[in-house]
Amino acid sequence: MKYSVSNGVTLARIIVSTALILILILSVGFYDLQDNQENFNSTTAATTTTTAALAVLYTEYPESALPPSKGPVIKYPNLKAEVVFKGLSYPTGMAFLDQDDILVIEKDTGIVRRILNGTMLQKPLLDVNVATQGHRGMLGIAVSNIPSSSLDRDISNNNNTTQTSNTNITKYVFLYYTAATTVDGEDITEGKQPLGNVVYRYEFANDKLVNPKLLLDLPATPGSIGNGGKILVGPHDNNVYVTIGGIGITGHQTKAQNIQNGKDPDGTSGILVITQDGKEAIRGGSILGSNKDPINKYYAYGIWNSFGIDFDPVTGKLWDTENGVVFGDEINLVEPGFNSGWNKIDGIWLRGYAINETESYLAPNQTDNLLVDFDGKGKYSLPEFTWFDDVGPTAIKFLSSDKLGKQYENDMFVGDIINGNLYHFKLNKQRTELLLSPNGPLADKVVSSYDNKKLDEIIFGKGFGGITDMQIGPKDGYLYVLTFDKTQGTIYRISPTTMINVEAN
Repeated sequence: MKYSVSNGVTLARIIVSTALILILILSVGFYDLQDNQENFNSTTAATTTTTAALAVLYTEYPESALPPSKGPVIKYPNLKAEVVFKGLSYPTGMAFLDQDDILVIEKDTGIVRRILNGTMLQKPLLDVNVATQGHRGMLGIAVSNIPSSSLDRDISNNNNTTQTSNTNITKYVFLYYTAATTVDGEDITEGKQPLGNVVYRYEFANDKLVNPKLLLDLPATPGSIGNGGKILVGPHDNNVYVTIGGIGITGHQTKAQNIQNGKDPDGTSGILVITQDGKEAIRGGSILGSNKDPINKYYAYGIWNSFGIDFDPVTGKLWDTENGVVFGDEINLVEPGFNSGWNKIDGIWLRGYAINETESYLAPNQTDNLLVDFDGKGKYSLPEFTWFDDVGPTAIKFLSSDKLGKQYENDMFVGDIINGNLYHFKLNKQRTELLLSPNGPLADKVVSSYDNKKLDEIIFGKGFGGITDMQIGPKDGYLYVLTFDKTQGTIYRISPTTMINVEAN
């Protein structure tokens, strides 16, 4: 969709039309846009219509990228997408306990479900109270093996006989959710403010999630959008990486939002990193140069919202996907101290201009007077790929497996929520940039609104419906894709149509 203001189209009308095809979980929470998108004025009638439309969206999301009746189609005939399980309610994340043993979280129910050998267990593994307006809800999950040193320490320190015996603990399960006081959705039905965006560590023992430990208590107000919520356990350092957005567009005016004279970062608009016990992960000083909490937990900042992070299995470097506000979705290489540019830059374009003029205003090469750099500790870099029009990039996953064919091993895959597309990228030899055809329409790695570029080069599959997560099967090495739907949220498995001879590839 092109965001144009020609023929008197106002932002409010854009919002109404967009609501027909976007789901609010990954859209920008358009009621807040009116406070921030400069040079747009809505008529009273249009604003009233928008407010009414959004009142419906908060409680009943319009579907995102509905899949065709035949299901998703993979571009290459030697690969297929098959259903592992269907029937989830707005699922936002999944994590493997083991092969054919998957935990799935549902945004609006606050439930952690377990799918074992293709069958969902009737009793939820966990059910917590969640706020659900906008991007709030049960948002992120990750699983890790428990280091033996941690297990020994827990056993020696555990004198509470009511807790589950630690000798049966097999995994840690990390959850990110927007906590509510008494019931799900009370921020909508009763106007109650959420308690916070929280990260808890649970122990998986005796087929239960027990002994919750609060690791992070982050802001969840004033806005209901930009909550991020993805969790990832670092494969090399075993630290916990968490994404969080701006929590509203103008609600947090700190240096993490690139406000030059703003307050110190407050835990919003960044990627945070902590140990599995919730402590400061960076030894010998924080990345941004301060030991003050929560600045000492920032790995990256200047992020409007991110629904996907993953580590390159070859280099160990972190990458993310980011959603812009109205324009400027991104894929980024995230070095320690990375500044993504919000709220001055989205994609490669400066913010603060009428939407039909924005593509004429590119971010400058020199950003010292524009962005906050924490005395040189932070560094801005352009995205490795960007879309001007929203596609809602979500999950990002490196295929650390050759089971789909040697030609895909360690390649990057990215899902989107708006189109239901699965994108495929190769990387250059140094694995610092995406490798695209030098003579193709995407050579500049920018999908502008006006040049009608075709995405065939990077589209791997279509028709998934809104994609919210991807994982690699721990034993089969196949790519698993989670899709968002009110009653038919689905886990797909991408696998070969016939057995692949890996050595031959």
